[in-house]
Amino acid sequence: MIKGSNVIIDESVVLGKNVQLGNNVVIYPGTTIGNNVIIQDNAVIGKQPTRAKASILPDVKSLPPTVIGNGVTIGTSAIIYANAKIEDDVFIADLATVRERVTIGEKTIIGRGVAVENDCTIGIRCKLETNCYITAYSEVGDYAFIAPCVVTTNDNYMARSKERFDKFKGVTVKTGGRIGANSTILPGKIIHEDGVVAAGSLVSKDVESETIVLGNPARKFDKVPENQLLKNQQN
Repeated sequence: MIKGSNVIIDESVVLGKNVQLGNNVVIYPGTTIGNNVIIQDNAVIGKQPTRAKASILPDVKSLPPTVIGNGVTIGTSAIIYANAKIEDDVFIADLATVRERVTIGEKTIIGRGVAVENDCTIGIRCKLETNCYITAYSEVGDYAFIAPCVVTTNDNYMARSKERFDKFKGVTVKTGGRIGANSTILPGKIIHEDGVVAAGSLVSKDVESETIVLGNPARKFDKVPENQLLKNQQN
């Protein structure tokens, strides 16, 4: 193991072979880290969430530890919360946040400043680019692409009325779905397989499979060209 200065490794942490830890890294109790993992300066791994007094989320005293797979890279000042599972060969860039009860599939890229909120599932070989926001209770399928500054939402009531409490619903991006830069996806909307959202769009209805939508609100524009379909790509 290669270890920088001021590293804190708490009790019962399991470290694999050939792990590299930068300066000021903090690893919380029980975390499991696989082989050939790089964790850069100031990263925090396995942090327990802190609940705001006004939060409507249940108060959980202690969550299970974080699990980091083999070949993972975690960038400078990234934070990975407790009960997150990061599969093999994932790349998490500087300043990214991965919240509790999140799973990140293998070979996925989480870009600089990306926030993946609690209770999300991200598939394999996805690309979540700089500063995009994945709201709580969302599901992103395999081979999805989410461009910079995309915003997803889960609360149609915008924090008003008790009616909202059991109706939070994140977005769903099916396998091969793609969302262009600066788009906004409203709560509960589904982007079906190989669906495409053009840059700057507001998605207020589900996006059909292999269909391009654009505009505010987004409307059907065209079918995805055959050579752009996931089935015709060389992985």
